[in-house]
Amino acid sequence: MVDVPPERFEVLVADALDGIPDELGRLMNNVNVFVDDTSPPGRLLGYYEGIPLTRRDDYGGLALPDRITIFRQTICASCRDEDEVTEQVRITVIHEVAHLFGIDDARLTELGWG
Repeated sequence: MVDVPPERFEVLVADALDGIPDELGRLMNNVNVFVDDTSPPGRLLGYYEGIPLTRRDDYGGLALPDRITIFRQTICASCRDEDEVTEQVRITVIHEVAHLFGIDDARLTELGWG
């Protein structure tokens, strides 16, 4: 386990988001990304809550923003050093953003991201 301070962890999440190709980043609207410092019990690294972009037309314009949460303690507990944390943050952010784009866990696994 490695303890990456919350401020540094937030930078890693921001860097991972900045690494998303511009053509996809421009499509990411009505979504907020948060870091949870305490993490829920278990091995959950990240969590997407909301209406995927592929289904947004179904809800109209009055929905609350979608939410992506990245769990700092769970990620830190699964890594041996900051390099591993950086890579796991990148993978987790990509995984949760994929859910925003309507890609489910089964498809992510097929693509090698599960």
